[in-house]
Amino acid sequence: MSNIQKVYDFLEKAPVFYFLTSVGGQPKGRPFGFKMLEDGKIYFGCGTFKNVFRQLSENPKVEVLAVAGNEFMRYDGTAAIVKDEKLLEKVRATMPGIMALYDKNGWEMGLFYLENGHAEIRGMMDLIEEFDV
Repeated sequence: MSNIQKVYDFLEKAPVFYFLTSVGGQPKGRPFGFKMLEDGKIYFGCGTFKNVFRQLSENPKVEVLAVAGNEFMRYDGTAAIVKDEKLLEKVRATMPGIMALYDKNGWEMGLFYLENGHAEIRGMMDLIEEFDV
């Protein structure tokens, strides 16, 4: 199994995960749920009008924190923003209700993935696995 698949599988076990950015030296976190594995990359998405998108555009160093049962995963890297209509069509198929709301309001979905990633899967007291992605 590839390392990116390990990260995706862990995210699948955690229905909500947390996306962490920084603004002015202050950490900011918020829950995310959308992820899409495509061509060896995990794509995340949010509205380009949201603070999180502005934050990752200004400082692309980010971290994802996911908790599943008694384990948690940290997945950090550099956000790479992607504009790809084929990927957006797959997002529309995956989340038709949310994308209809975006389309109705003229909002744009911003997609991104993490480059130069690193992941740690941990129990509460021990490191289970650590790898580059």
